[in-house]
Amino acid sequence: MTAPLFTPVSLRDVALRNRIVIPPMCQYSAADGMAGDYHLVHYGRLALGGAGLVILEATAVVPEGRITHGDLGIWSDAHGAALARVAAFLKAHGAAAGVQLAHAGRKASMQRPWEGNGPLSAQEIARGEAPWPIVAPSAIPLDEGWLMPAELSGDDLDALTEAFVTAARRADAAGFDVIELHAAHGYLLHTFLSPLTNRREDAFGGDRAGRMRFPLRVARALREAWPSNKPLFVRVSAVDGLDGGITLDDTLAFAGELRTLGVDVLDCSSGGLAGSATAARIRRDYGFQVGFAEAVKRETGLSTMAVGLIVDPRQADAIVAEGRADLVAVGREALADPNWAVRASRVLDGAPEPGFEAWPQQAGWWLERREKDIARLGPWRE
Repeated sequence: MTAPLFTPVSLRDVALRNRIVIPPMCQYSAADGMAGDYHLVHYGRLALGGAGLVILEATAVVPEGRITHGDLGIWSDAHGAALARVAAFLKAHGAAAGVQLAHAGRKASMQRPWEGNGPLSAQEIARGEAPWPIVAPSAIPLDEGWLMPAELSGDDLDALTEAFVTAARRADAAGFDVIELHAAHGYLLHTFLSPLTNRREDAFGGDRAGRMRFPLRVARALREAWPSNKPLFVRVSAVDGLDGGITLDDTLAFAGELRTLGVDVLDCSSGGLAGSATAARIRRDYGFQVGFAEAVKRETGLSTMAVGLIVDPRQADAIVAEGRADLVAVGREALADPNWAVRASRVLDGAPEPGFEAWPQQAGWWLERREKDIARLGPWRE
């Protein structure tokens, strides 16, 4: 019997070979927003490792929407052409190809994480990485000493909506099967949703309905522009984990509206509003965000993706088997082991002498023969 984690699933007309997804994880390795050899090799090895869907990192719809100078972009046809090379490789090796469309908002124009994860300093400026003006729903900086964002006008919101739409069309032309709208981790759309960062007094602020209005507008525009046979994901921070911030009830209301618009999957993360993207303000434990995916799926009927310290194949399989989420995102664990998915297939099948059919043929052929030697010799001992 096939393990639930390895049961194929179709989202609209896109078939996934299993329920394992590589979620967006920024690499900050682009030059002028262009995907290069690093991205081809990095994402390509994750497809070779057996994942059902590989979603490229936050990809800016306008230059000013980058988190850092090293972010990927999709604001020109040239950027789309560079990404097409990556998408084609993923699909040629059995994985569906996804890309996350993003705007960093008040978290734009900052350092790469390993350089300090703060405002750009004299060191970055000296090497030609100067800051640029940033925007947000309200003129509230991330913290003391950070850039002050300009409050977006109505015309600005129109232009940004069109930028997301144009990016979606480029993603389709580049051959991607899935797009994910980034509305989490303190970036632009998340800051519209949170009452802590949205102090607007127009139709795009105020109560929950007002704060949801612009993110829903963008989601609606993407659903209309993106081919009807391809799925649309949205990533959210299900809770801010801060007093007065987004609660799970807010996310359930947002999820219900997204489902009505035709969104296919909600990618349920958390936190990040007032710190780094992964600064969750809830206790970090194995599977610590799975409950959010479970609640959204149960209460709204929207398909969900679980993420957050999912490290073991049995853990991931149980999430699907118990109906807690439809897809399981394996992020940092896959960075540590790009072959996590094919290794999981051997663990979960439970056969005494499992084969290597799930591996790329070029590798599986060799490994099958190595296995016979190991079986004959037994464990290595010094």
